[in-house]
Amino acid sequence: MTYEVVHFRNAEEILREKKMEQEMKDVLDCIDTDLHDRIYRGTILKQTLDYLGWRENGDVPILEGRRYSYKGMRNRVAIEAALTNYEAILDALFRLQIGFDKGAIDQGIVLLSAQRSSRSPLGDNRELVQKEVESLYPTISLPVTIALMDLGTPQCISAENGGSEETKTEKEESSNDE
Repeated sequence: MTYEVVHFRNAEEILREKKMEQEMKDVLDCIDTDLHDRIYRGTILKQTLDYLGWRENGDVPILEGRRYSYKGMRNRVAIEAALTNYEAILDALFRLQIGFDKGAIDQGIVLLSAQRSSRSPLGDNRELVQKEVESLYPTISLPVTIALMDLGTPQCISAENGGSEETKTEKEESSNDE
């Protein structure tokens, strides 16, 4: 298991009431397995959620008449994902908040990249996500579960680095520092 789960605003109790605790664990385990070290994560994520029954109605729109949609939804629990960069947490939370405010969902789950630069002064991922989600209240007030996913580095990207441990993002950051 290469993910860590953090609950906010009684999200764990809502999952318990809906009898979805094991289902959430199963979906996170499957996503972790299917997306680890893969490139086309968005496509694979949709396929995985479809297979697990989280996309039975296809794309679930956030706003009528717009293409914005949740990655998946089941039993009024919506899944959003920000797997390319941590900063996309704001977009994911905003999308879920819209559904919560409109009465379309009871809770959200955000799949969030846990990969950050080792030189980040912001502390570990769990502390950072706790501070950020708490500081967004009352603007973001929905019950939400954040899954910090460490999905590894796709093999073609690590091959480009010549087997180096330093990722492309870290190389760009170090060149910007100079």
